[in-house]
Amino acid sequence: MTFHVLVQFDVPPNKRDEFLAAANANAASVDAEPGTLRFEVISDQFNRSRFYFDEVYESEAAFNTHCQGDYLQRFIVTIAEYAFGPVILLRGIR
Repeated sequence: MTFHVLVQFDVPPNKRDEFLAAANANAASVDAEPGTLRFEVISDQFNRSRFYFDEVYESEAAFNTHCQGDYLQRFIVTIAEYAFGPVILLRGIR
């Protein structure tokens, strides 16, 4: 069984590039994390200010370990002043 998370962020248009740079740096760190099967940054097709993180882990424990990572905490601090989120849209086991 795998553990899936779908997270949403809304970003002001003038911060879109800054958010993408921070999100992609975060995704690169997560890709090297044990237990991470997929971590994708997705731009909404109809709302250019909305982004999703599509995340798949080997287990809920692997996700919880991810949540404690330094890079995730740095990412949250970096975007905190301008981004709305993370909003967890889905958490579940497949």
